[in-house]
Amino acid sequence: MDFLYLAQVSQKVKLDSMKIQLFTFLITAFVLASCQNSAPTETVTEAPPVAPENALSTEESAAGWRLLFDGMTLNGWRGYNRPDLPKNGWSVQNGELVIAATPDPRPEDFGGDLITMEKFGNFELSLDFKLSEMANSGVLYFVVEEKDSAIWHNAPEYQLIDNDGWAKSDPSFNMDTHRTGDNYDMEASSGLYMKPVGEWNTARIVQNNGKVEHWLNGQKCLEYEVGSPKWKEQLAKSKFKGYPQYAMNKQGYIGLQDHGHELRFRNIKVRNL
Repeated sequence: MDFLYLAQVSQKVKLDSMKIQLFTFLITAFVLASCQNSAPTETVTEAPPVAPENALSTEESAAGWRLLFDGMTLNGWRGYNRPDLPKNGWSVQNGELVIAATPDPRPEDFGGDLITMEKFGNFELSLDFKLSEMANSGVLYFVVEEKDSAIWHNAPEYQLIDNDGWAKSDPSFNMDTHRTGDNYDMEASSGLYMKPVGEWNTARIVQNNGKVEHWLNGQKCLEYEVGSPKWKEQLAKSKFKGYPQYAMNKQGYIGLQDHGHELRFRNIKVRNL
């Protein structure tokens, strides 16, 4: 056989093979490009930053807010009618201010109500709270200490309570003015804005020259004015009618009530108005 002829045939086969490979490559590239162009474009969005607990944003600091709980200690708090803290009951756990459920028998120097070291006049208070089942407590303001007198005798109370639990435990009990967000035993909230027991809720109290607002989870519960005709009528029908100094203090401590059940607090902050 002519070796020149064989060489020519071999060369032609090589060229044809290269053409096939090039054609295959171009077809593959076209298919991949088509798939990429036809695929829907995904928009990647970053999750908004989560604000740390027990801390103030730059905007809050500029607006005059300050923390009443640093998430680590009970600095700035003491027991009602005493210069120090109870030895048992109140504690800090994982950045939360906790009052434990009262054991039976009750240990020595256990629990009791807490108050701030500082008094407040016109203020705005915000805090997060988490209730346990059947919990009953409150945030008190205008607190003035009196020997042998309970904290609630003179101080209005933003009610904190397991609404459903207490309603079921005693169906005959009138829950009006005794639900979370109410002005305890004085005025009922305009609605039920509390999240289920075990979830965090945010309470807010605004007090400005006797004009008071209660807020819960961003919803206004009620507003009242100390000394108004409506307020006097409510007072006359309440359990406070026998306490002439009730809500009469223009400046007082802020208190957290111990009522025997576990409650947790965080992000407690205040600003003067």
